[in-house]
Amino acid sequence: MNSRERILGRVRRALADVTPDERPYEEAVPRDYLRAHGERTAAETVELLAENLADYRAIVHRAGAGELPGLVMRLLAERGSREVLVPPGLPPGWLTEAGPVRIEDRAALTAARLDRVDSVVTGCAVAIAETGTLVLDGSPDQGRRRISLIPDHHICVVRVPDQVVSSVPQALERLDARRPLTWISGPSATSDIELDRVEGVHGPRTLEVILLG
Repeated sequence: MNSRERILGRVRRALADVTPDERPYEEAVPRDYLRAHGERTAAETVELLAENLADYRAIVHRAGAGELPGLVMRLLAERGSREVLVPPGLPPGWLTEAGPVRIEDRAALTAARLDRVDSVVTGCAVAIAETGTLVLDGSPDQGRRRISLIPDHHICVVRVPDQVVSSVPQALERLDARRPLTWISGPSATSDIELDRVEGVHGPRTLEVILLG
C-alpha cells in the first residue's frame, strides 16, 4: 500500500458514518463557464495553435505522414544530435534506421545519463490552441515525465486536427487527472527581477513541434 492509498483509506474510514445528504462536496461542480473564446473551424484552431507556439519561441514545422521521418532526421542532423531518446511506444515509422543512435528509455537510465542525450522525440496527449500548450500524459508514445525535461532538445509530434482543442476546459475533458500530466508552453524559461529571460533552466532550451496532418 502506498501513501496515497493510506491517506484515502483514512478519509473513507472517517466518512464511514456520514450519510450522503451530509456530503455537499460530492455534488457535481457547475460547468457553466465559458468553454472557448469564440467559434473556430478545425483549421483555424490549428493555425491559432501554431501562432501561439511560435509566440512562446517553439519552432513549428508541418508534415504529412510520408514526410515525417525525413523531417525528424533533418531536425536531428541540424541539431548535431548523436543520440536520440525515444519512449517505448513511439511509432516505429517516425524514425528511420539512419541517423543518431537510438536510446530506448528504461527505468535504469539515470538523470546523468539522460543529460548526455542530445534530443528526445515524443508524441503528445493534447495541444491547446488558445495557450500554445502541449500536454503529455505518460502514454507509451510520450514516456515518463523526466525524458521530456532533461534532454536539451525536444521534438514533439502533434496529430492535427485530432489532438488539437481550442481551450483548457476542452483539454481537461480529454485528460485523465490520475495520469502524470506535463504541461509545456514553449522551451523551459524563467526571468529574473529585471525580466531578463533565461531558457533551459528547468528543461529543454529548444522545443520543436511538428504538426502532423
